[in-house]
Amino acid sequence: MTAILHTLDTPDGPFTLVADADGAVLASGWTADRDAMLARIHPNLRPAEVRKGRAEAAEAVAAYYSGHLDAIDAVPVRQHGTELQRAGWAALRRVRPGSPLTYTGFAAALGSPRAVRAAASICARNAPALFVPCHRVLRGDGSLGGFAWGIDVKRSLLAREVAPA
Repeated sequence: MTAILHTLDTPDGPFTLVADADGAVLASGWTADRDAMLARIHPNLRPAEVRKGRAEAAEAVAAYYSGHLDAIDAVPVRQHGTELQRAGWAALRRVRPGSPLTYTGFAAALGSPRAVRAAASICARNAPALFVPCHRVLRGDGSLGGFAWGIDVKRSLLAREVAPA
């Protein structure tokens, strides 16, 4: 399978996405590092060939940064994981901008309120960042917690999502 690698500039720095032949985002994040992007893709989905090009999903990223926060919602994503991970990633896509959850709330949304570590792991293993908005999950005390792309990016995304509300 050949995938497209597309990097665009955003207010939070370079944003790179890898999309498969069907346009589904396999991985994305705030870096221009091709190898870092490919490493986030599960080996079962990792493309045999990657070429630079224009991915349709980049239009949704530009729209998101222009204030159309729901532009990322319809972008298809593809991830490989356990049943719980897949349910978690689907649940993350339902978390609305400006309404972040705590890890405990996220675990409860998955039907396992005591599975806070599993909820955090689902966020950590999320490859198509932004499109599956794991940045919308916070610590129980409301602090930011971790984010693969850095706390400054997470803070910026959350601030952007609160502003229009």
